[in-house]
Amino acid sequence: MEKSFLLILFYSASGSVKNLAHAIADGAEEQDIKVKLRTVPKISSNSEIINPKVPDTGEVYCSKEDLINCGGIAIGSPTRFGSMAAPLKHFLDSTGDLWSTNALEDKPGIAFTSTGSMHGGQEITLFNIHTFMLHHGMIICGTPYSFKELNKTKSGGTPYGASHVENFNSSTELSRDEYEIAKKSGVRIAKLINKINV
Repeated sequence: MEKSFLLILFYSASGSVKNLAHAIADGAEEQDIKVKLRTVPKISSNSEIINPKVPDTGEVYCSKEDLINCGGIAIGSPTRFGSMAAPLKHFLDSTGDLWSTNALEDKPGIAFTSTGSMHGGQEITLFNIHTFMLHHGMIICGTPYSFKELNKTKSGGTPYGASHVENFNSSTELSRDEYEIAKKSGVRIAKLINKINV
């Protein structure tokens, strides 16, 4: 079974996380690796899926088969009070069967996020995603300072993963530095997938 594709799994409310996902895809595709963009459905306050039907436009909903069959995973979520958003957490919490069979072990992974304010919980949200990856035995691929944009960004970008800061102005457009950090993260994980799947 072909496992050389990068799965980019994300939940995006305003569009910022989706823009980061597409920037990561841009970088991965430069390495001639197939990319699958997937999302998860919204859930209600009592954790029921609001609309289980896959939308007619945009990214399709992620399946466990997508997780099993990929070569690596990029997981992104907006920050919600220092944690990932409930719809993504709801989906990830359903992967206990994959954990019990070590289905994600040794797959490389990266995390990405967006906040409404600077220092709005980006790092702890990225750590939440990393913790999921560690429990599944994945290989975490960070954002190194060799990305020159990480040293000069005035908005998003951390050594723990790509990020965006909206600054309460509902600006989902990535800054140049944010885009480049996300894109280079896509290049980096794609190279790692290609090395692992030789």
